Amino acid sequence: MGRRSCLAGALAVLVLAGAGCSRGSGTASPGSTAAPSGTSLGRPGVGSASEPRRGCSATRANGRVPPGEQSNSGEHYHGNGKLWTELLPGGVIRARPEDVRADGSIEIKFPWWRAVRGRLTISGRRLDGQAEPLRAWIPDYGPTGFQSTAITFPTQGCWEVTGRAGDGRLTFVVRVVAPA
Repeated sequence: MGRRSCLAGALAVLVLAGAGCSRGSGTASPGSTAAPSGTSLGRPGVGSASEPRRGCSATRANGRVPPGEQSNSGEHYHGNGKLWTELLPGGVIRARPEDVRADGSIEIKFPWWRAVRGRLTISGRRLDGQAEPLRAWIPDYGPTGFQSTAITFPTQGCWEVTGRAGDGRLTFVVRVVAPA
């Protein structure tokens, strides 16, 4: 699949919370990595392990468009000059039934762009309850430019996600909602 087709699919992923470029059988390919994650910091009284807190302060996309990408408004892009991704409106990911894995975790595809050299790693933790750290599938796309990924959230809830490459770091918060 060509880069533009994949990018179009990635945008559809974010708009439809999960559609996009196929990543195959669900097993990591050689050269892919599960990024090490920070520890989960459950806070008593802020939400249960299975139910997201309603007051999650999700990040809204800042409209900064990655180099080489074209956008009429940039409304889904979020970045800082070194790293970029795309976020859904209001930072809310409403998972579809097909995004839910057999273990109940929720897998969502995220496109990234890197203006700095370095292998992308992704880590994250749930902010409104206890959960295992998120997992990331990151194939090797080279040291810079576009990078397809899939992030697996062990539970629904309010999640802080951090991508790192070289001296670049991008952190955002999303609210992940399981299908009803």
